[in-house]
Amino acid sequence: MAPKILMVTGDAAESLEVLYPYQRLSEEGYEVHIAAPSRKKLQFVVHDFEDGFDTYTEKAGYTWPADLAIADVDPGQYVALVIPGGRAPEYLRNDPELRKVLKSFFDSDKPVAQICHGPLMTAAIDGLSGRRVTAYPALELDMQAAGASYRDAEVVVDGSLVSSRAWPDHPAWMREFLTVLRDKAPVG
Repeated sequence: MAPKILMVTGDAAESLEVLYPYQRLSEEGYEVHIAAPSRKKLQFVVHDFEDGFDTYTEKAGYTWPADLAIADVDPGQYVALVIPGGRAPEYLRNDPELRKVLKSFFDSDKPVAQICHGPLMTAAIDGLSGRRVTAYPALELDMQAAGASYRDAEVVVDGSLVSSRAWPDHPAWMREFLTVLRDKAPVG
């Protein structure tokens, strides 16, 4: 039986930041489950950069079904957690059930991969205090306010926490996360 990895996300998550780790971890032999506020078809978005804009733009992206509702998650069934970015973390961090799930992973020191705006969720449970992280560069002050040491790098590994800035950093992010997973929760 393949080890299970939980991904927590919702509507307006960045398409690539959900689908790339989902496919890469599945390819590696893990069983990935997506949890959202409810079990439904999620609407992801695409963030990109265009000349003349001061920040990224957002367009409708792929849709994908959530496997289960966050309230139905049993963290003990999962060996690791993936937290994609996009706008979903902005509202998900307010969900008390989500915070319980996240806290369980951090309290158990299970591997956690977070990217882009995903660290807003771990900040909501005080999971970044004293840690080294990266995130989308516009979140540097948020990361510092959460007690983290922010690094502007494609990937930062702090124990079992692996963070990256955004989807262009995917290869480094998954390479380092898989290194942690192979040590703490290998397949087979």
